[in-house]
Amino acid sequence: MKTRAIISLLSAMLFAACTGGYSFTGASIPPEAKTISVATFPNYAATVNPQLSQKLTDDLIQMFSSQTTLDVTNDDGDLQLSGEITGYDTRASALSASDEVSMNRLTITVKVKFVNTKDPDADFEQSFSRYRDYAATQDFSSVESTLMGEIVTELCEDIFNKAVVNW
Repeated sequence: MKTRAIISLLSAMLFAACTGGYSFTGASIPPEAKTISVATFPNYAATVNPQLSQKLTDDLIQMFSSQTTLDVTNDDGDLQLSGEITGYDTRASALSASDEVSMNRLTITVKVKFVNTKDPDADFEQSFSRYRDYAATQDFSSVESTLMGEIVTELCEDIFNKAVVNW
């Protein structure tokens, strides 16, 4: 009985010692980092979707709010995300046997700058790109919102993982 109590106590102490800068989502954040600021991502793509900038920014804020203990601030966070939307393109991606376009592809590209004031070695500037294919028989305006939402979700996951998950 006494051995179990000691093992339980040691396990609890070990768990408490190991949780410093980690969360159950796999995020690795310096323990002294308490805030994150996410600047609005302006849209500099040749084709502009008027909802994209706000959706990307809001989804990034939501991801960091829900998956970390960081407080979101307007600017000068311990961690800082900024960037711009550089691409929003739809193009043919597949041809049918009769050489007609059978699939189209929506691609969104964002350039991201991440600053970690507590660990400058974690800073980066990188472009992220994701796409979704859709049938050429579908009207783009009828699928655009759904495709954009799915792509933005994946972009946010990529940015989150690069910023705070050490794979």
